[in-house]
Amino acid sequence: MESILLEDNPHWRDKSVYDDFIPRDILPKAISFLETKQIIALIGARRVGKSTIAKLMIKELLKTVKAKNIFFINLEKPEFIPYKNDAAYLSKIYDEYLKLADPNKEEKIYFFIDEIQIFENWEVFVKAKYENSNIKFIITGSNSSLLTSNYATTLTGRVLKLQVHSFSFLEFLRFKKIPCSTKIEQIAHKIDIARAKDEYLKWGGYYNVIATDDELIKKEILKNIAEDIILKDIVPRYKIKNSGAIKDLFYYVVSNATTLLNYATLAKKINIDAKSIKEYIEYFEDNFLVYTISNYHTKVTQQIKSAKKLYLNDNGFLNLGVTRSANSGTRFENMIFTILAQKHGNITYLRDTAEIDFFVEYEGYFQVSYDIQDEKTKQRELQSFGYFNKEGRYKNLLITYDIDENIGDVEVVSFENFVFKNLL
Repeated sequence: MESILLEDNPHWRDKSVYDDFIPRDILPKAISFLETKQIIALIGARRVGKSTIAKLMIKELLKTVKAKNIFFINLEKPEFIPYKNDAAYLSKIYDEYLKLADPNKEEKIYFFIDEIQIFENWEVFVKAKYENSNIKFIITGSNSSLLTSNYATTLTGRVLKLQVHSFSFLEFLRFKKIPCSTKIEQIAHKIDIARAKDEYLKWGGYYNVIATDDELIKKEILKNIAEDIILKDIVPRYKIKNSGAIKDLFYYVVSNATTLLNYATLAKKINIDAKSIKEYIEYFEDNFLVYTISNYHTKVTQQIKSAKKLYLNDNGFLNLGVTRSANSGTRFENMIFTILAQKHGNITYLRDTAEIDFFVEYEGYFQVSYDIQDEKTKQRELQSFGYFNKEGRYKNLLITYDIDENIGDVEVVSFENFVFKNLL
């Protein structure tokens, strides 16, 4: 085990080991949480950068904390898999750390545990140490229900959660070294930003994807990410016997992103029952592959029962569909949803005689249209605001690919300006 601990903690020997890591927008908030007593939970899909953020937090801690008082362990290593049903093994890992690193136990120990959901009943170990030791826990996990099990409810009130996403458009621009933090920079680099927008709409924000220019490799990486989530997280956790069927389902829902889910139709295509389809999509959502939203209703029970619209957590996955290539409208709507989802917790849609793509209560109505040059398209989008927002209680925002103007009480805004307004 000593070699594993040394491999996971290179900062014990070299404090500059994380200097080349790319900072993320969420990092300042994560660092501010280090001052609290609570457990910090970084949650998000595989490969969105949770481990990187954890190591950037270590880099910050190294300014004031002794290196050997900071311990990082990745539970996904093959050597740990045989013990995943034995939460007591976590104590053994910790004891081995104490023996090897000999930290100063009079001072706080910062204990980073990566992919903690690998171990069943991990909460028992964390809760015991949290209450009886001077340890600050920072954990990462790849499913949204990480803290909702029977055991995890014992940690209620003791956890600060931060959701990690793939690179936002602003982070993507910084990765591309395109300045955009001021209006002057946005104007000066308008052409570069426009080119980056098209690339981002097509390939999304996974680091390993944007770090290569080869489109075949990009697609293969995205496929590997999706299948790792399905085969390493979902299938074993829920004891799914037909892994082929659940993989097929994912590629079918990719082809139907931004539309209403029809469980019966999907069931016929992949020859499994509609009930299983619904459960599998819930598993996708729990593991951050997809999001579903409901038709808004004043009665919560009616809203829950409504037909769901499905979106992908990253636009890159739209390249994996089985029946068609995603069109510009689909890519655009999915991207706007992901931006809204990072900022707002409860997004719904509205559908009656007219339709609104996204409604955020107390915030506004959001229509998404890639192109409104056609007059019929423009009028259809504008009339939906009048249908649902007769009293003018909330703002009306029509988000387009490249148009900025005001039409009555509707603000028409281009993708770039929507992003800069919402994320800068």
